[in-house]
Amino acid sequence: MDKLEIKSTVTVDDVGTITGTAWPFGSPDKVGDIIKKGSFNLAVENLPMLFNHDPSDLVGTWNEASETPDGFVVKGQLHMDQPRARALHGLIKGGLVSGLSIGFKPKTFVRQGRGRVISALDLFEVSLVRNPSHPRARVTSTKSENTALAIAEAINRATAALWTKEYQ
Repeated sequence: MDKLEIKSTVTVDDVGTITGTAWPFGSPDKVGDIIKKGSFNLAVENLPMLFNHDPSDLVGTWNEASETPDGFVVKGQLHMDQPRARALHGLIKGGLVSGLSIGFKPKTFVRQGRGRVISALDLFEVSLVRNPSHPRARVTSTKSENTALAIAEAINRATAALWTKEYQ
């Protein structure tokens, strides 16, 4: 029986829009697998967003996906009308959940060392996870007015401290 494989950067805004790198190109994951650019040859429409690859824990939907020079990037929406998705939103914003991981079945690959170089796959889902298989598979953008204000305040404090030091 073929086994579903799990692999996986993530940002979330106040309304639950998430963007992240589900698979970075150019480096292996924890088990030595490398997925080549061009492996994700698909049109994504309503790809399941799960938590920890649990099919009974559907928390959102990925509605955009593309291969960039750096990796396989996804954008989707948490189902904020569900308590579980709202709770997960808080965990992401708090930095407790920041990973992405893909659930797939390889179609074409060659063995390399302890891992594989995968050149074609069937993608079934992308999950939000605490510890992704690929260390660089993370939520990448968190759009939040609070975050922007915190950054602006930090810049203002640093500028004031430098200005004060310079003129003392």
